[in-house]
Amino acid sequence: MTEKKSPGEWPRHKAEEFLQVFYKGAEFTKELMDENEKLRYRIMQIEEQVENKDSDPNLKDRLVKMEQAIKSLEEDKERLLRRHEEVEKENKDFADRYIVVQEENNNLANLYIASHQLHSTLDYKEVLRIVLEIVINLVGAETFCLMLLDEKHNEMSTVAAEGIEVHQVKNIKIGKGIIGKVAKNGESYFSENITADVEISLEKPIACVPLKIKENVIGLLVIYSLLVQKAHFKSIDYELFNLLASHAATAIYSAKLYSQSERKLSTIQGFLDLLTETPQRKPE
Repeated sequence: MTEKKSPGEWPRHKAEEFLQVFYKGAEFTKELMDENEKLRYRIMQIEEQVENKDSDPNLKDRLVKMEQAIKSLEEDKERLLRRHEEVEKENKDFADRYIVVQEENNNLANLYIASHQLHSTLDYKEVLRIVLEIVINLVGAETFCLMLLDEKHNEMSTVAAEGIEVHQVKNIKIGKGIIGKVAKNGESYFSENITADVEISLEKPIACVPLKIKENVIGLLVIYSLLVQKAHFKSIDYELFNLLASHAATAIYSAKLYSQSERKLSTIQGFLDLLTETPQRKPE
């Protein structure tokens, strides 16, 4: 029965197989070169015999056969060298693919942990704190803010930020500027220029990702700069943005509703306590 291998072991197993082929090819090449040397030495001996007239009648045929054998060995050597180069290239490709797969697995594992943290609490402030930590550690953002929809005034208002103060980011009307347009159409925005030496502009973010529940935008993740070690967005980042936007939106919306219901319940309970409070009797 064939032993099954996990996805993480497959590239390494394949690389080991190619390395075995390479080592065998190298040994065979060495043997061919040794044999080639022996044949060349034998030809030199025969040529000396011809010069000394010590050759036999079949010497010419033997020389032809030896030359053909040498030519065949040289062709085999060239073929093995080409195969060796191909194996080396394939090994490098598999090693690069293994690194990419390993990185994606790590990112997905981190996202799973982050999403679990998001949905493990209904405390509104705690959810916002967790979102900030995820954006720093998972995305690699340095300066960014989290905005939520203010339906009453039809604008986006900042509720949390990192690298800047919340009050520094003004409320953005829906449809106005880059941020307002993302809030209106629900499509992510990514700037072509995200180099570290670009001056930060609160009206021109390098990325703006809508937080949506189904097709309704309830907030925005607005990124102004990345950490020094993060030079650009990778392909995996865009997948993380999509997943993060969905999980963060659900967690924030649920926590906000829970917080509002808690306040209403507390108000109603206080009112009921007032109604059921037994009036004190006046002394006679």
